[in-house]
Amino acid sequence: MSFTTCLIVMLGGALGTLARYLIALIALPVSQNLPWGTIGINIAGSFIIGLFGTLTLAHGRHPVSENLRLFVMIGICGGFTTFSSFSLQTLDLLRNGAIIRAAINVVASVVLCVSAVALGHLIAAQFNEGAREIAQIQIEEEG
Repeated sequence: MSFTTCLIVMLGGALGTLARYLIALIALPVSQNLPWGTIGINIAGSFIIGLFGTLTLAHGRHPVSENLRLFVMIGICGGFTTFSSFSLQTLDLLRNGAIIRAAINVVASVVLCVSAVALGHLIAAQFNEGAREIAQIQIEEEG
């Protein structure tokens, strides 16, 4: 780990966080009953990490530097996706007695996000010689 790598991850995180904030603002009008902004952000982030992680593996057709992978997978995706917001919104729904909506939020988020990361991986694998991996170093799985 170098200071430069830390700065790269930090910049990616800042960009991901800004994108999350802007998308959440745009989604406010449709997020009255369920936090659709958070659900959409998590689906998009899951797709991006699945697609980029598989497409840019070091031994594949489209390799990129480790720093670029960390920038996107840890920085951008880590700052963009919103598990803590998802958890808070789910608790808020439960505390307000909206048990069905809380359950829909949990199931929709988990099923759609895992599906999105799988779809991103499958698409990228087609362009990357059938790659089976997404992460190539353990820290990438923390994105």
